[in-house]
Amino acid sequence: MSLGIADSQSNFFDDMAQFCEKTLPKDSIYAFLHDERNRLFPDEAFVDLFSGRGRQSVPPSVIATVMVLQRLQGCSDREATERYAFDARWRYAAGVGSYDVSAWPIFSHTVLVDFRERLRRSDKPDRVFEISLEAARAAGLVGHKRVLDSTPLYDAVATMDTITLIRSAIRNLLKVADSSLRDSLVRVLTSGDDYASSAKPTIDWDDTDAQIELIDSRAKDAYACLVVLEATELTPEVNQAAHLLATVVGQDLEQDDDGTFHIARRVAKDRVISTVDPEARHGHKTTHHKFDGYKGHIAIDPDSEIITCAIVTPGNAGDASAAQDLIGDLLEDQGSVGSDDLIASADQSDPTEDVDEIDRPTVYGDNAYGTGSFHDRLEQAGIDSRCKTQDPAGELFTKDRFDINLTDDTVTCPAGVRVAISRNRSGGVAKFADACTPCQMSHQCTSATQGRTISINSHEAALTRARNSQRDPVWHDDYRATRPKVERKFAHLMRRKHGGRRARVRGLLRVGNDFSLLAGAANLARMAKLQARSNPCGGWEVAM
Repeated sequence: MSLGIADSQSNFFDDMAQFCEKTLPKDSIYAFLHDERNRLFPDEAFVDLFSGRGRQSVPPSVIATVMVLQRLQGCSDREATERYAFDARWRYAAGVGSYDVSAWPIFSHTVLVDFRERLRRSDKPDRVFEISLEAARAAGLVGHKRVLDSTPLYDAVATMDTITLIRSAIRNLLKVADSSLRDSLVRVLTSGDDYASSAKPTIDWDDTDAQIELIDSRAKDAYACLVVLEATELTPEVNQAAHLLATVVGQDLEQDDDGTFHIARRVAKDRVISTVDPEARHGHKTTHHKFDGYKGHIAIDPDSEIITCAIVTPGNAGDASAAQDLIGDLLEDQGSVGSDDLIASADQSDPTEDVDEIDRPTVYGDNAYGTGSFHDRLEQAGIDSRCKTQDPAGELFTKDRFDINLTDDTVTCPAGVRVAISRNRSGGVAKFADACTPCQMSHQCTSATQGRTISINSHEAALTRARNSQRDPVWHDDYRATRPKVERKFAHLMRRKHGGRRARVRGLLRVGNDFSLLAGAANLARMAKLQARSNPCGGWEVAM
Protein backbone atom coordinates (compact mmCIF):
# COMPACT_ATOMS: atom_id res chain seq x y z
CA MET A 1 0.00 0.00 0.00
CA SER A 2 1.36 3.42 -0.95
CA LEU A 3 1.10 6.66 0.99
CA GLY A 4 -2.08 8.68 0.50
CA ILE A 5 -1.77 12.48 0.44
CA ALA A 6 -4.53 14.75 1.72
CA ASP A 7 -5.62 17.78 -0.27
CA SER A 8 -4.19 20.83 1.50
CA GLN A 9 -6.43 23.28 -0.38
CA SER A 10 -9.49 24.47 1.54
CA ASN A 11 -12.87 24.86 -0.11
CA PHE A 12 -14.04 28.37 0.73
CA PHE A 13 -17.57 27.50 -0.37
CA ASP A 14 -17.92 24.54 2.00
CA ASP A 15 -21.03 25.25 4.10
CA MET A 16 -20.01 22.71 6.73
CA ALA A 17 -16.63 24.33 7.33
CA GLN A 18 -18.20 27.80 7.51
CA PHE A 19 -20.78 26.57 10.02
CA CYS A 20 -18.12 24.93 12.23
CA GLU A 21 -15.89 28.00 12.14
CA LYS A 22 -18.74 30.17 13.39
CA THR A 23 -20.09 27.82 16.05
CA LEU A 24 -17.15 25.89 17.50
CA PRO A 25 -15.23 27.53 20.38
CA LYS A 26 -11.72 28.59 19.47
CA ASP A 27 -10.30 26.42 22.25
CA SER A 28 -12.08 23.25 21.12
CA ILE A 29 -10.05 20.27 20.01
CA TYR A 30 -11.93 20.27 16.70
CA ALA A 31 -10.87 23.81 15.80
CA PHE A 32 -7.33 23.11 16.98
CA LEU A 33 -6.96 20.00 14.83
CA HIS A 34 -8.55 21.72 11.83
CA ASP A 35 -6.02 24.54 12.04
CA GLU A 36 -2.95 22.53 13.00
CA ARG A 37 -3.53 19.08 11.50
CA ASN A 38 -1.12 19.53 8.62
CA ARG A 39 1.52 20.96 10.96
CA LEU A 40 1.13 18.19 13.53
CA PHE A 41 0.51 15.20 11.27
CA PRO A 42 1.87 15.89 7.80
CA ASP A 43 1.35 12.83 5.63
CA GLU A 44 5.08 12.73 4.89
CA ALA A 45 5.80 12.08 8.59
CA PHE A 46 4.28 8.60 8.16
CA VAL A 47 5.98 7.66 4.90
CA ASP A 48 7.98 4.90 6.62
CA LEU A 49 4.74 3.00 7.30
CA PHE A 50 3.98 2.46 3.61
CA SER A 51 5.65 1.11 0.50
CA GLY A 52 5.91 2.82 -2.85
CA ARG A 53 3.55 0.39 -4.56
CA GLY A 54 -0.11 -0.52 -4.44
CA ARG A 55 -3.25 1.51 -3.98
CA GLN A 56 -3.10 4.70 -1.99
CA SER A 57 -3.98 4.62 1.69
CA VAL A 58 -6.36 6.93 3.50
CA PRO A 59 -4.15 9.98 4.22
CA PRO A 60 -2.32 9.42 7.54
CA SER A 61 -3.18 12.99 8.62
CA VAL A 62 -6.86 12.01 8.48
CA ILE A 63 -6.33 8.70 10.31
CA ALA A 64 -4.20 10.32 13.02
CA THR A 65 -6.88 12.96 13.60
CA VAL A 66 -9.57 10.30 13.91
CA MET A 67 -7.39 8.30 16.33
CA VAL A 68 -6.89 11.36 18.55
CA LEU A 69 -10.62 12.09 18.69
CA GLN A 70 -11.34 8.39 19.22
CA ARG A 71 -9.12 8.23 22.31
CA LEU A 72 -10.47 11.47 23.74
CA GLN A 73 -14.08 10.35 23.40
CA GLY A 74 -13.63 6.69 24.24
CA CYS A 75 -14.96 5.26 20.99
CA SER A 76 -14.45 1.81 19.57
CA ASP A 77 -13.07 1.54 16.04
CA ARG A 78 -16.55 1.10 14.56
CA GLU A 79 -17.93 4.05 16.53
CA ALA A 80 -14.98 6.22 15.50
CA THR A 81 -15.42 5.58 11.78
CA GLU A 82 -19.16 6.14 12.16
CA ARG A 83 -18.60 9.52 13.82
CA TYR A 84 -16.10 10.43 11.12
CA ALA A 85 -18.74 9.64 8.54
CA PHE A 86 -21.64 11.55 10.11
CA ASP A 87 -20.34 14.05 12.70
CA ALA A 88 -19.62 17.44 11.12
CA ARG A 89 -17.11 18.29 13.85
CA TRP A 90 -15.00 15.20 13.15
CA ARG A 91 -14.98 15.89 9.42
CA TYR A 92 -14.10 19.52 10.06
CA ALA A 93 -11.20 18.49 12.32
CA ALA A 94 -9.97 15.98 9.73
CA GLY A 95 -10.16 18.59 6.97
CA VAL A 96 -12.38 16.48 4.72
CA GLY A 97 -15.13 19.06 4.35
CA SER A 98 -18.64 18.20 3.28
CA TYR A 99 -20.16 14.81 2.52
CA ASP A 100 -18.90 14.52 -1.03
CA VAL A 101 -18.05 10.83 -0.83
CA SER A 102 -16.63 10.79 -4.33
CA ALA A 103 -13.77 12.95 -3.10
CA TRP A 104 -13.49 11.72 0.49
CA PRO A 105 -14.98 8.24 0.84
CA ILE A 106 -15.62 6.89 4.31
CA PHE A 107 -13.31 4.11 5.39
CA SER A 108 -13.71 0.84 7.27
CA HIS A 109 -12.82 0.44 10.94
CA THR A 110 -10.14 -2.03 9.87
CA VAL A 111 -8.14 0.93 8.54
CA LEU A 112 -7.60 2.02 12.15
CA VAL A 113 -6.55 -1.51 13.13
CA ASP A 114 -4.07 -1.67 10.26
CA PHE A 115 -2.64 1.78 10.97
CA ARG A 116 -2.07 0.99 14.67
CA GLU A 117 -0.31 -2.23 13.70
CA ARG A 118 1.91 -0.38 11.22
CA LEU A 119 2.79 2.11 13.95
CA ARG A 120 3.54 -0.69 16.43
CA ARG A 121 5.98 -2.33 14.02
CA SER A 122 7.71 0.95 13.17
CA ASP A 123 10.78 2.51 14.76
CA LYS A 124 8.59 5.23 16.34
CA PRO A 125 5.42 3.52 17.60
CA ASP A 126 4.54 6.39 19.97
CA ARG A 127 4.99 9.18 17.44
CA VAL A 128 1.60 10.79 18.10
CA PHE A 129 2.60 11.36 21.74
CA GLU A 130 6.07 12.49 20.69
CA ILE A 131 4.58 14.97 18.21
CA SER A 132 2.30 16.43 20.88
CA LEU A 133 5.16 16.76 23.38
CA GLU A 134 7.47 18.36 20.83
CA ALA A 135 4.81 20.94 19.98
CA ALA A 136 4.17 21.63 23.67
CA ARG A 137 7.87 22.15 24.28
CA ALA A 138 8.12 24.51 21.32
CA ALA A 139 5.20 26.51 22.76
CA GLY A 140 7.01 26.87 26.08
CA LEU A 141 4.54 24.68 27.95
CA VAL A 142 7.09 22.27 29.43
CA GLY A 143 9.23 23.48 32.30
CA HIS A 144 11.49 21.72 34.78
CA LYS A 145 8.93 20.45 37.28
CA ARG A 146 7.36 17.00 37.22
CA VAL A 147 4.55 15.38 39.18
CA LEU A 148 4.48 11.57 39.15
CA ASP A 149 1.69 9.10 39.78
CA SER A 150 0.19 5.82 38.54
CA THR A 151 -3.25 4.33 38.07
CA PRO A 152 -4.62 0.81 37.48
CA LEU A 153 -5.41 -0.29 33.93
CA TYR A 154 -7.73 -3.27 34.03
CA ASP A 155 -6.86 -6.06 31.61
CA ALA A 156 -9.05 -6.91 28.62
CA VAL A 157 -9.33 -10.61 29.53
CA ALA A 158 -10.87 -12.71 32.28
CA THR A 159 -8.66 -13.83 35.15
CA MET A 160 -8.31 -17.63 35.08
CA ASP A 161 -8.25 -20.10 37.96
CA THR A 162 -5.61 -22.82 38.17
CA ILE A 163 -7.50 -25.53 36.27
CA THR A 164 -8.46 -23.16 33.48
CA LEU A 165 -4.87 -21.92 33.25
CA ILE A 166 -3.43 -25.43 32.92
CA ARG A 167 -6.01 -26.64 30.41
CA SER A 168 -5.69 -23.48 28.35
CA ALA A 169 -1.88 -23.74 28.32
CA ILE A 170 -2.05 -27.39 27.15
CA ARG A 171 -4.60 -26.48 24.49
CA ASN A 172 -2.36 -23.68 23.22
CA LEU A 173 0.59 -26.08 23.06
CA LEU A 174 -1.40 -28.62 21.05
CA LYS A 175 -2.58 -25.87 18.73
CA VAL A 176 0.88 -24.60 17.75
CA ALA A 177 2.55 -28.04 17.53
CA ASP A 178 2.92 -29.68 14.12
CA SER A 179 1.09 -32.94 13.41
CA SER A 180 4.00 -35.19 14.40
CA LEU A 181 4.69 -33.42 17.69
CA ARG A 182 1.01 -33.17 18.42
CA ASP A 183 0.60 -36.93 18.07
CA SER A 184 3.47 -37.44 20.52
CA LEU A 185 1.86 -35.08 23.02
CA VAL A 186 -1.58 -36.64 22.73
CA ARG A 187 -0.15 -40.11 23.42
CA VAL A 188 1.09 -39.08 26.88
CA LEU A 189 -2.23 -37.52 27.99
CA THR A 190 -3.72 -39.92 30.54
CA SER A 191 -6.58 -37.88 31.99
CA GLY A 192 -8.99 -38.60 29.14
CA ASP A 193 -9.34 -34.85 28.44
CA ASP A 194 -8.94 -33.95 24.75
CA TYR A 195 -8.49 -30.26 25.63
CA ALA A 196 -10.63 -29.25 22.66
CA SER A 197 -13.02 -27.10 24.68
CA SER A 198 -12.28 -24.14 26.90
CA ALA A 199 -15.12 -25.11 29.24
CA LYS A 200 -14.28 -26.64 32.59
CA PRO A 201 -14.68 -30.43 32.94
CA THR A 202 -18.03 -31.51 34.34
CA ILE A 203 -17.56 -32.78 37.88
CA ASP A 204 -19.26 -32.42 41.24
CA TRP A 205 -17.50 -29.28 42.43
CA ASP A 206 -18.73 -29.88 45.97
CA ASP A 207 -16.87 -33.20 46.05
CA THR A 208 -13.38 -32.60 47.44
CA ASP A 209 -12.02 -35.91 46.16
CA ALA A 210 -13.26 -35.13 42.64
CA GLN A 211 -11.51 -31.77 42.72
CA ILE A 212 -8.25 -33.35 43.89
CA GLU A 213 -8.43 -35.98 41.15
CA LEU A 214 -9.13 -33.31 38.52
CA ILE A 215 -6.16 -31.15 39.57
CA ASP A 216 -3.80 -34.11 39.85
CA SER A 217 -4.71 -35.60 36.46
CA ARG A 218 -4.36 -32.31 34.55
CA ALA A 219 -1.11 -31.48 36.29
CA LYS A 220 0.34 -34.88 35.32
CA ASP A 221 -0.79 -34.28 31.73
CA ALA A 222 1.07 -30.96 31.77
CA TYR A 223 4.30 -32.45 33.15
CA ALA A 224 4.09 -35.35 30.70
CA CYS A 225 3.92 -32.88 27.81
CA LEU A 226 6.96 -31.02 29.15
CA VAL A 227 8.92 -34.29 29.36
CA VAL A 228 8.14 -34.96 25.68
CA LEU A 229 9.42 -31.51 24.74
CA GLU A 230 12.72 -31.86 26.63
CA ALA A 231 14.45 -33.84 23.87
CA THR A 232 12.77 -32.02 20.99
CA GLU A 233 13.99 -29.07 18.95
CA LEU A 234 11.24 -26.50 19.26
CA THR A 235 10.03 -23.75 16.97
CA PRO A 236 9.70 -20.28 18.55
CA GLU A 237 5.90 -20.68 18.78
CA VAL A 238 6.12 -24.08 20.49
CA ASN A 239 8.91 -22.88 22.78
CA GLN A 240 6.76 -19.93 23.89
CA ALA A 241 3.76 -22.20 24.54
CA ALA A 242 5.94 -24.67 26.47
CA HIS A 243 7.40 -21.88 28.61
CA LEU A 244 3.89 -20.67 29.44
CA LEU A 245 2.79 -24.20 30.37
CA ALA A 246 5.81 -24.68 32.63
CA THR A 247 5.07 -21.34 34.28
CA VAL A 248 1.41 -22.00 35.09
CA VAL A 249 2.03 -25.50 36.53
CA GLY A 250 5.02 -24.31 38.54
CA GLN A 251 3.36 -21.28 40.12
CA ASP A 252 0.19 -22.80 41.58
CA LEU A 253 0.91 -26.49 42.29
CA GLU A 254 2.65 -28.51 44.98
CA GLN A 255 3.22 -32.26 45.21
CA ASP A 256 2.47 -34.37 48.28
CA ASP A 257 4.72 -37.17 49.52
CA ASP A 258 2.51 -39.68 47.69
CA GLY A 259 3.02 -37.87 44.37
CA THR A 260 -0.41 -36.21 44.21
CA PHE A 261 -0.53 -32.66 42.90
CA HIS A 262 -2.65 -30.05 44.67
CA ILE A 263 -3.10 -26.29 44.58
CA ALA A 264 -0.54 -24.53 46.76
CA ARG A 265 -1.88 -22.37 49.57
CA ARG A 266 0.03 -19.31 48.44
CA VAL A 267 0.12 -16.78 45.64
CA ALA A 268 3.22 -16.81 43.46
CA LYS A 269 5.18 -13.57 43.40
CA ASP A 270 4.84 -12.99 39.67
CA ARG A 271 1.78 -15.11 39.00
CA VAL A 272 0.46 -15.41 35.43
CA ILE A 273 -3.29 -14.83 35.65
CA SER A 274 -4.34 -15.56 32.06
CA THR A 275 -2.94 -17.51 29.12
CA VAL A 276 -4.71 -15.10 26.78
CA ASP A 277 -2.69 -12.19 28.19
CA PRO A 278 0.33 -13.72 29.97
CA GLU A 279 1.81 -10.32 30.82
CA ALA A 280 -1.13 -9.17 32.96
CA ARG A 281 -0.60 -9.43 36.72
CA HIS A 282 -2.36 -9.14 40.05
CA GLY A 283 -1.82 -5.62 41.36
CA HIS A 284 -2.88 -3.34 44.17
CA LYS A 285 -3.00 0.43 44.28
CA THR A 286 -3.76 0.45 48.01
CA THR A 287 -4.19 -2.25 50.65
CA HIS A 288 -7.89 -2.54 49.88
CA HIS A 289 -7.85 -1.68 46.15
CA LYS A 290 -6.75 -4.77 44.23
CA PHE A 291 -6.98 -5.24 40.47
CA ASP A 292 -5.81 -7.41 37.60
CA GLY A 293 -3.93 -5.97 34.64
CA TYR A 294 -1.36 -3.20 34.30
CA LYS A 295 -0.32 0.13 35.76
CA GLY A 296 -0.22 3.34 33.77
CA HIS A 297 2.42 5.83 34.95
CA ILE A 298 2.62 9.46 33.91
CA ALA A 299 4.70 12.54 34.63
CA ILE A 300 3.15 15.95 34.07
CA ASP A 301 4.32 19.54 34.10
CA PRO A 302 2.25 20.99 36.97
CA ASP A 303 2.05 24.48 35.48
CA SER A 304 0.66 23.54 32.06
CA GLU A 305 -0.59 20.02 32.91
CA ILE A 306 1.14 18.65 29.81
CA ILE A 307 2.04 14.96 30.09
CA THR A 308 5.79 14.63 29.59
CA CYS A 309 6.05 10.85 29.83
CA ALA A 310 3.66 7.88 29.81
CA ILE A 311 4.74 4.33 30.71
CA VAL A 312 2.88 1.07 31.30
CA THR A 313 4.17 -1.68 33.61
CA PRO A 314 2.66 -4.96 34.85
CA GLY A 315 0.17 -4.49 37.65
CA ASN A 316 2.51 -5.86 40.32
CA ALA A 317 5.30 -3.36 39.60
CA GLY A 318 5.98 -0.76 42.27
CA ASP A 319 5.44 2.89 41.43
CA ALA A 320 9.07 3.76 42.18
CA SER A 321 10.29 1.19 39.62
CA ALA A 322 9.22 3.51 36.79
CA ALA A 323 10.22 6.78 38.47
CA GLN A 324 13.59 7.31 36.78
CA ASP A 325 12.13 6.56 33.36
CA LEU A 326 9.37 9.10 33.96
CA ILE A 327 11.88 11.88 34.62
CA GLY A 328 14.37 10.77 31.98
CA ASP A 329 14.22 14.17 30.28
CA LEU A 330 15.09 15.97 33.52
CA LEU A 331 17.97 13.59 34.23
CA GLU A 332 19.26 14.11 30.70
CA ASP A 333 19.03 17.89 31.03
CA GLN A 334 20.79 17.81 34.39
CA GLY A 335 23.49 15.64 32.88
CA SER A 336 24.36 18.43 30.44
CA VAL A 337 23.64 21.30 32.87
CA GLY A 338 24.83 20.42 36.35
CA SER A 339 23.46 21.69 39.63
CA ASP A 340 26.48 24.00 40.03
CA ASP A 341 25.53 25.74 36.79
CA LEU A 342 21.98 26.24 38.06
CA ILE A 343 23.26 27.76 41.30
CA ALA A 344 25.59 30.03 39.37
CA SER A 345 22.77 31.21 37.12
CA ALA A 346 20.65 31.89 40.18
CA ASP A 347 23.48 33.92 41.76
CA GLN A 348 23.77 36.04 38.60
CA SER A 349 20.02 36.76 38.50
CA ASP A 350 18.30 39.82 39.85
CA PRO A 351 18.90 39.86 43.63
CA THR A 352 15.38 41.17 44.18
CA GLU A 353 13.93 38.09 42.52
CA ASP A 354 12.65 35.41 44.87
CA VAL A 355 14.76 32.28 44.46
CA ASP A 356 11.63 30.13 44.75
CA GLU A 357 10.32 31.74 41.58
CA ILE A 358 13.14 30.24 39.49
CA ASP A 359 12.04 27.24 37.49
CA ARG A 360 14.11 24.78 39.49
CA PRO A 361 14.11 21.10 38.48
CA THR A 362 11.69 19.60 41.00
CA VAL A 363 9.93 16.25 41.25
CA TYR A 364 6.71 15.68 43.21
CA GLY A 365 5.34 12.29 44.26
CA ASP A 366 3.49 10.50 47.03
CA ASN A 367 4.93 7.99 49.51
CA ALA A 368 5.37 5.37 46.78
CA TYR A 369 8.16 7.48 45.25
CA GLY A 370 9.79 8.46 48.55
CA THR A 371 12.35 5.65 48.50
CA GLY A 372 15.92 6.17 49.57
CA SER A 373 17.33 5.18 46.19
CA PHE A 374 15.12 7.66 44.32
CA HIS A 375 15.91 10.50 46.76
CA ASP A 376 19.58 9.70 46.33
CA ARG A 377 19.29 9.74 42.52
CA LEU A 378 17.55 13.12 42.59
CA GLU A 379 20.23 14.57 44.85
CA GLN A 380 22.99 13.32 42.54
CA ALA A 381 21.27 15.00 39.59
CA GLY A 382 20.75 18.29 41.44
CA ILE A 383 16.96 17.96 41.36
CA ASP A 384 14.81 19.14 44.27
CA SER A 385 12.69 16.35 45.73
CA ARG A 386 9.09 16.92 46.74
CA CYS A 387 8.47 13.18 47.06
CA LYS A 388 6.78 12.42 50.34
CA THR A 389 8.60 9.98 52.60
CA GLN A 390 6.70 7.83 55.07
CA ASP A 391 7.50 8.68 58.69
CA PRO A 392 8.19 5.77 61.05
CA ALA A 393 4.98 4.55 62.65
CA GLY A 394 4.16 2.44 65.70
CA GLU A 395 2.90 2.61 69.27
CA LEU A 396 6.36 2.04 70.77
CA PHE A 397 9.45 4.21 70.25
CA THR A 398 9.73 4.81 66.51
CA LYS A 399 12.97 4.86 64.59
CA ASP A 400 13.17 8.64 64.57
CA ARG A 401 13.55 8.59 68.38
CA PHE A 402 16.98 7.01 67.89
CA ASP A 403 20.08 9.08 67.09
CA ILE A 404 21.63 7.52 63.99
CA ASN A 405 25.19 8.71 63.43
CA LEU A 406 26.32 7.55 60.01
CA THR A 407 29.73 9.18 60.42
CA ASP A 408 30.62 7.00 63.39
CA ASP A 409 28.32 4.16 62.30
CA THR A 410 26.54 4.13 65.66
CA VAL A 411 22.96 4.31 66.92
CA THR A 412 21.98 5.78 70.29
CA CYS A 413 18.65 4.82 71.86
CA PRO A 414 16.40 7.17 73.92
CA ALA A 415 17.97 5.77 77.10
CA GLY A 416 21.44 6.83 75.94
CA VAL A 417 22.79 3.39 75.06
CA ARG A 418 25.04 3.45 71.99
CA VAL A 419 25.74 0.46 69.77
CA ALA A 420 27.68 -0.01 66.52
CA ILE A 421 26.04 -0.62 63.17
CA SER A 422 26.79 -3.98 61.59
CA ARG A 423 26.90 -3.40 57.85
CA ASN A 424 25.37 -5.77 55.27
CA ARG A 425 24.25 -5.68 51.64
CA SER A 426 20.96 -3.92 52.38
CA GLY A 427 22.58 -1.30 54.61
CA GLY A 428 23.09 -2.41 58.17
CA VAL A 429 21.55 -3.26 61.52
CA ALA A 430 22.03 -2.04 65.08
CA LYS A 431 21.20 -4.60 67.81
CA PHE A 432 20.78 -3.48 71.41
CA ALA A 433 20.27 -7.08 72.62
CA ASP A 434 21.12 -7.49 76.33
CA ALA A 435 21.13 -3.71 76.91
CA CYS A 436 17.32 -3.77 76.75
CA THR A 437 16.85 -6.20 79.66
CA PRO A 438 17.79 -3.85 82.55
CA CYS A 439 16.46 -0.74 80.78
CA GLN A 440 13.52 0.89 82.54
CA MET A 441 12.23 2.21 79.21
CA SER A 442 12.19 -1.18 77.47
CA HIS A 443 8.40 -1.56 77.80
CA GLN A 444 8.06 1.64 75.74
CA CYS A 445 10.60 0.50 73.17
CA THR A 446 10.21 -3.19 72.30
CA SER A 447 8.44 -6.42 73.14
CA ALA A 448 11.06 -8.63 71.47
CA THR A 449 12.87 -11.05 73.75
CA GLN A 450 16.11 -10.44 71.81
CA GLY A 451 15.93 -6.70 72.43
CA ARG A 452 15.41 -3.76 70.07
CA THR A 453 16.85 -3.88 66.57
CA ILE A 454 17.18 -0.86 64.25
CA SER A 455 17.53 -1.47 60.52
CA ILE A 456 19.70 0.99 58.59
CA ASN A 457 18.81 1.58 54.95
CA SER A 458 21.62 1.80 52.41
CA HIS A 459 20.27 5.28 51.61
CA GLU A 460 19.56 6.23 55.24
CA ALA A 461 21.16 9.67 54.92
CA ALA A 462 18.98 10.61 51.94
CA LEU A 463 15.85 9.40 53.75
CA THR A 464 16.73 11.40 56.85
CA ARG A 465 17.24 14.58 54.83
CA ALA A 466 13.95 14.00 52.99
CA ARG A 467 12.01 13.56 56.26
CA ASN A 468 13.57 16.70 57.71
CA SER A 469 12.73 18.69 54.56
CA GLN A 470 9.07 17.71 54.49
CA ARG A 471 8.56 19.07 58.00
CA ASP A 472 9.09 22.57 56.59
CA PRO A 473 5.69 24.35 56.21
CA VAL A 474 6.82 25.85 52.89
CA TRP A 475 7.64 22.37 51.57
CA HIS A 476 4.29 21.08 52.82
CA ASP A 477 2.26 23.92 51.26
CA ASP A 478 4.05 23.53 47.92
CA TYR A 479 3.39 19.78 47.92
CA ARG A 480 -0.32 20.16 48.73
CA ALA A 481 -0.77 22.84 46.08
CA THR A 482 1.03 20.94 43.31
CA ARG A 483 0.68 17.18 43.59
CA PRO A 484 -3.16 16.94 43.26
CA LYS A 485 -2.84 18.18 39.67
CA VAL A 486 -1.69 14.76 38.50
CA GLU A 487 -4.78 13.15 40.05
CA ARG A 488 -6.97 15.57 38.10
CA LYS A 489 -5.08 14.65 34.94
CA PHE A 490 -5.74 10.97 35.58
CA ALA A 491 -9.42 11.78 36.04
CA HIS A 492 -9.39 13.29 32.55
CA LEU A 493 -7.62 10.26 31.08
CA MET A 494 -9.80 7.63 32.76
CA ARG A 495 -13.23 9.25 32.40
CA ARG A 496 -14.21 7.26 29.29
CA LYS A 497 -15.42 3.71 29.83
CA HIS A 498 -13.96 2.34 26.59
CA GLY A 499 -10.19 2.61 26.42
CA GLY A 500 -9.85 4.53 29.67
CA ARG A 501 -9.56 2.42 32.79
CA ARG A 502 -10.28 -0.78 30.85
CA ALA A 503 -7.54 -1.68 28.38
CA ARG A 504 -8.71 -2.10 24.79
CA VAL A 505 -5.90 -4.44 23.77
CA ARG A 506 -3.79 -7.26 25.21
CA GLY A 507 -0.11 -7.45 26.01
CA LEU A 508 2.26 -5.01 27.69
CA LEU A 509 3.56 -3.55 24.41
CA ARG A 510 0.15 -2.90 22.88
CA VAL A 511 -1.33 -1.55 26.11
CA GLY A 512 1.69 0.74 26.40
CA ASN A 513 1.26 2.04 22.84
CA ASP A 514 -2.45 2.64 23.43
CA PHE A 515 -1.80 4.47 26.71
CA SER A 516 0.82 6.62 24.98
CA LEU A 517 -1.72 7.51 22.28
CA LEU A 518 -4.22 8.50 24.98
CA ALA A 519 -1.59 10.72 26.62
CA GLY A 520 -0.79 12.35 23.28
CA ALA A 521 -4.46 13.04 22.61
CA ALA A 522 -4.83 14.56 26.09
CA ASN A 523 -1.83 16.81 25.41
CA LEU A 524 -3.36 18.09 22.17
CA ALA A 525 -6.65 18.77 23.95
CA ARG A 526 -4.76 20.69 26.63
CA MET A 527 -2.90 22.72 24.01
CA ALA A 528 -6.22 23.54 22.39
CA LYS A 529 -7.60 24.73 25.74
CA LEU A 530 -4.52 26.93 26.25
CA GLN A 531 -5.01 28.24 22.68
CA ALA A 532 -1.55 27.21 21.49
CA ARG A 533 -1.08 27.82 17.78
CA SER A 534 1.73 27.50 15.26
CA ASN A 535 3.20 30.67 13.81
CA PRO A 536 4.42 31.48 10.28
CA CYS A 537 8.05 31.17 11.43
CA GLY A 538 7.63 27.46 12.08
CA GLY A 539 7.35 27.67 15.86
CA TRP A 540 4.53 27.51 18.40
CA GLU A 541 3.15 30.12 20.73
CA VAL A 542 0.40 30.47 23.33
CA ALA A 543 -2.16 33.23 23.10
CA MET A 544 -1.78 35.55 26.07
